[in-house]
Amino acid sequence: MTEAIQLWSAATPNGWKVSIMIEELREAGVTLPPIEVIPVDIMSGEQFSESFTSVSPNQKIPGLVHGDVRLMESCAILQYLGDQFPSALYPSGKTRYDVLQWLTWQAAGLGPTFGNKLSYTRYLADLPEIQKQHPLERFNTEAQRLLRVLDKQLSGRQYVCGDELTIADIAIFPWIRGYKWSKIDITLHDNVVAWKARVHERPGVVRGLQNGAPEGESERWSDATKQRYASGGSFMASNTTIQGR
Repeated sequence: MTEAIQLWSAATPNGWKVSIMIEELREAGVTLPPIEVIPVDIMSGEQFSESFTSVSPNQKIPGLVHGDVRLMESCAILQYLGDQFPSALYPSGKTRYDVLQWLTWQAAGLGPTFGNKLSYTRYLADLPEIQKQHPLERFNTEAQRLLRVLDKQLSGRQYVCGDELTIADIAIFPWIRGYKWSKIDITLHDNVVAWKARVHERPGVVRGLQNGAPEGESERWSDATKQRYASGGSFMASNTTIQGR
């Protein structure tokens, strides 16, 4: 397709996946159509708007519009871009299934675990500490297990699926990058630390991460947003805005 791409996104690990993918495609010499990035202010509830919900019925970023294609879910978008604009980022043949299993591993395991650890570490301020203790221990234990799995996979490899960056790395990296924010210690895993540094220095990744938070957004997140998130995270996911859908 030659139609322009609309990317609805925000400065989160799932949002950065797609902006990194776009920049890495450019690094690979792929000619892309015009790309319009539409910021979604998740702290003011723009993800619940009718316009965004028409792109992402799950009301989570990112969302992508390309011609008559509308997609939600970051990993589905990575696969779509890989199909539409072929490169080594989404290899063919047997290697593709290796990539897909690690993409699924991130979506089903690493992302939810790191995200839940972040929630109980930084937000949900109305919960007594005793109620946080078990989930914090549970998610931290699972995070360390997942990091051991990743560390073993990276042994003797430059990237997750070999010596070339793929969408598996692109999906996993933004979550690992935020380890300090989630208070998950990756420094126990040498291969993960080396891989993170290797990915982080790539020009496409550097540019992709610049599609991030507007000036001052981090302060808004840590102050005003925590108050809304303290009562269970309703500003992140709403049961009321999808009624009747």
